[in-house]
Amino acid sequence: MRPEETMDWKHLFLSFEGRISRKPFWLSLLALIIIEWILFIVLSLIFGMSMMGGMDPGMDPEAVTSAAMTAMIPMWILLFLFFYPALAIYTKRWHDHGKDGVWSFIMFIPIIGAIWLIVECGFLRGTEGPNLYGDDPLA
Repeated sequence: MRPEETMDWKHLFLSFEGRISRKPFWLSLLALIIIEWILFIVLSLIFGMSMMGGMDPGMDPEAVTSAAMTAMIPMWILLFLFFYPALAIYTKRWHDHGKDGVWSFIMFIPIIGAIWLIVECGFLRGTEGPNLYGDDPLA
């Protein structure tokens, strides 16, 4: 059995050690995005926000602003809660390329940073064979 098949969810989302290949990288990011969107929708419903609230001509602009301000803190908390597992996933993917996890912060460079992260982590194969961060996840 390959190492990526035996990796548990706790290690994948909470640990900054080891390496992962492209498949678990994309699947784990997809899972995070789906769960995050579901929670955003639930929070929006709880706080009476609408995705199109600002577009509804019958909606009171003050009510839209008030609902958005009320939901702001829980939404930011949710974003920060999902930042940690995303960072753990990115770090393991950078490790697969033989690079330190600090490369994850390249995403904060406007435009080019996100493109670089997506191309290198999402599409390029990692280092073949073992490297400083562990065994090849595809071996």
